[in-house]
Amino acid sequence: MTELTDLRQRFFIADSPVRGDVVRLQQSYATITAQKEYPESIKRLLGEMLTAASLLIGTLKIDGTLSIQLQSSDETSLLNWAMAECNQSGVIRALASWKNETEEQQQAWTFKTTADDAFSELGAVGKGVMFINIQSIKGEAYQGIVERSHDNLAECLAHYQLQSAQIPTLINLACDGLQAGGILVQMLPRTAAEIQEVEQNETAGIDDDLWTRLTLLTRTVKFEELTTLEASEIIYRLYNEESVVASDPVALEFGCTCSREKCESAIIQIGKAEALEIIEEQDGNFEMDCGFCGSIYKFNKADIELIFE
Repeated sequence: MTELTDLRQRFFIADSPVRGDVVRLQQSYATITAQKEYPESIKRLLGEMLTAASLLIGTLKIDGTLSIQLQSSDETSLLNWAMAECNQSGVIRALASWKNETEEQQQAWTFKTTADDAFSELGAVGKGVMFINIQSIKGEAYQGIVERSHDNLAECLAHYQLQSAQIPTLINLACDGLQAGGILVQMLPRTAAEIQEVEQNETAGIDDDLWTRLTLLTRTVKFEELTTLEASEIIYRLYNEESVVASDPVALEFGCTCSREKCESAIIQIGKAEALEIIEEQDGNFEMDCGFCGSIYKFNKADIELIFE
């Protein structure tokens, strides 16, 4: 059976508090980046962000959506903002805004070819803002500020996991502009019951070298392996001497949450008078388009009147 091209593969190291995930994106990533003519470096950065969001949502127990957002704090930056999100059902989407109005700006993008090049447009270490937003379907929301501690997205997110959740985390991300992939490995704290079980079982023990060993192994994964190999092959190549247990993969796919109803809510926020003014300025039609999927929602004067009845 052919393995899915877009998936998150969970794995565990048996009898240890270590869990991990591998994400591979191809078809969904191609669909997302085809929506706009992104500069190559932004295209690759979005691939890393989509992969990261798909990895991180797997660490949560809530039913909802996790998004990663990058925001430049420098007016001279060529990157305005970028965001990527994934929900617990495996639906992903992403979008970015960048400056390319002048010939100089357009030329500058031609020299930026990697995800790290686009990431650097946030500014120097300590500049720019990164957020992780978690939205539960029950309405609960959480936002974490990710410190701009390194020169690439993966290390910043790993640092955030260690600082915020006190969980040692390894994250590797890669995107070649056609497909993306990544791996996340975490060592979770043992529960009181697990510690008691180890203490009571004379034949059991804690492998004190496990995390050091896994860290060294995970760092050997190559960029092209993350973007071209199947998830199962990546796991085998890295950890074939460990007792790996893998669960069923979760399929990932592009999806958009836009709707006419949400556009109507936005029009209500604008107000009837301004909406009708826009209708008049645009020869009787008011169009709202979705940057994520390209859908266009059209409204005329009668539609506006109906919304405000």
